[in-house]
Amino acid sequence: MDQQDKNILNISRRDLIKGTVASGLLIGSQVQSQTQDASPFSPIAVPVPMAKPGLRLVTFVPSTKEKSRVGVVLNDGQVVDIAIEGNGSKLGFDPYSMLSLIHAGENGLAQVQKIVSQAMKKRMMRPLMNQVKLLSPIPRPQSNIYAVGWNYLDHFEEGREARVDNSVKEYPKNPVFFTKGVYTMNGPFDPIPYDASNSPQADWEVELALIIGKTGKNISEDKAMDYVYGYSVYNDTTLRDVQQKRHSGQWFKGKSIDGYGPMGPWIMTANAVDLVSLRLICRVNGVEKQNGSYKQMFFKIPSIIAELSRGLTLEAGDIIATGTPPGVGFSRKPPEFLKPGDVLESEVTGIGLIRNPIKNEFS
Repeated sequence: MDQQDKNILNISRRDLIKGTVASGLLIGSQVQSQTQDASPFSPIAVPVPMAKPGLRLVTFVPSTKEKSRVGVVLNDGQVVDIAIEGNGSKLGFDPYSMLSLIHAGENGLAQVQKIVSQAMKKRMMRPLMNQVKLLSPIPRPQSNIYAVGWNYLDHFEEGREARVDNSVKEYPKNPVFFTKGVYTMNGPFDPIPYDASNSPQADWEVELALIIGKTGKNISEDKAMDYVYGYSVYNDTTLRDVQQKRHSGQWFKGKSIDGYGPMGPWIMTANAVDLVSLRLICRVNGVEKQNGSYKQMFFKIPSIIAELSRGLTLEAGDIIATGTPPGVGFSRKPPEFLKPGDVLESEVTGIGLIRNPIKNEFS
């Protein structure tokens, strides 16, 4: 990392800490004090929103010689290792698999909550979240990520002139769905690959991701929220020219480049999230590009789940990215795109923040 990149990250860190204190979120004092001495896994401190009730569920690697497992991040930034601290308990899930925990439903969450409650009574040294490697909460999705297009009116309008296909002139009466391939999944602090020979038009789209908690089909709107396991921060990173031009306007390929879907840093369980208070914010090199509210979302989560599940089975562990607010790069004048050395920051207030450097794939 050159000095310019270090300066950008340091400025971003200071702004983040100031913003966190101002909004009443908690960063554990240990997390701040040990940032400089932390392991090389997660070198930058991020806010830890209070989760009471509820859990912050992470998939993490304690050290380079160990395999990934499920953990819970406490309010002070400590990570409870469910595999270790649940040792001796008869668990109804595999503590090394987030998907296994999700499939265990409410019983699995109850077991995790019990382990966490017991852990908090013990006086022991645990790693802090910036001393472990945080992966995407679901490192390898079981199926393509579902996504909703044009779910903010201003985002639909801002793209009118920039879109190659002008056939859609009126806002759709039903949600627009597409999917992203499983290899798009990326970690909350891992690099997003850049290949100018494929496309120089990598664009950002901060989104709220929801995770389905139980399998269902033809789910009614009034029952839809019962199927939500939790929420995470997501960025539907996109190659614009590939999306709009290269495949006759068919979105899948431009949305499905490997690594073009960072998610995390955890799953915040649904009981800890106040949807109406959420804001979705995207920054590039510390400069704010997007800032929208869940209240601006046109098709809210109940209608998304109800419409998507009509005749189509949603399975526990499925991921739905719910759309992005205005401020994307391709609709700016002049257009703006990500380039190697940039730092892409995606935040959903009250849930968390992820930060991904853009890295030349062949450097």
